[in-house]
Amino acid sequence: MTPDDMVVTPLGVRFAGQVFPCSIGKGGITSNKREGDGATPRGIHKIVGMLYRPDRIKCPNAKAVQIGPRDLWSDDAKDKHYNQLVGAPYLHSHERLRRADPLYDLILVTDWNWPHATPGKGSAIFIHQWRRAGYPTEGCIAFRRDHLHQIAARITPQTRLIVR
Repeated sequence: MTPDDMVVTPLGVRFAGQVFPCSIGKGGITSNKREGDGATPRGIHKIVGMLYRPDRIKCPNAKAVQIGPRDLWSDDAKDKHYNQLVGAPYLHSHERLRRADPLYDLILVTDWNWPHATPGKGSAIFIHQWRRAGYPTEGCIAFRRDHLHQIAARITPQTRLIVR
């Protein structure tokens, strides 16, 4: 492990000398991730992107990319764009990134099953804002809004998310 690593522990995520409370997938942590299982995949994951809503928050990092009104994330294991950012119109199963709630106002994208996705191994494992403390995700790691912004400001190209 390095000082740049984000490590999931029973108390939260340890990062930059702090422990941030977090939520994980409703299916717990798994070594056998499958699409729709609600579990957070065990492993060492790189942070490969940062997306944000420019109509709701300021640009959090020079490398952050704006989420536009047509931006979607494919979760259709049968489509060639599975586990990738796609644009509307998109006729396959997907998640809308520009949501009515604030969960995806800021997203850190992990390299889980990306960029060359294995169909059915899970998609859209993001780091994002939680609904509320203790409320599980569909497999992502989620934080309180201010904690997510602190983390986003401190990540480096070497930052990894370690889930044991």
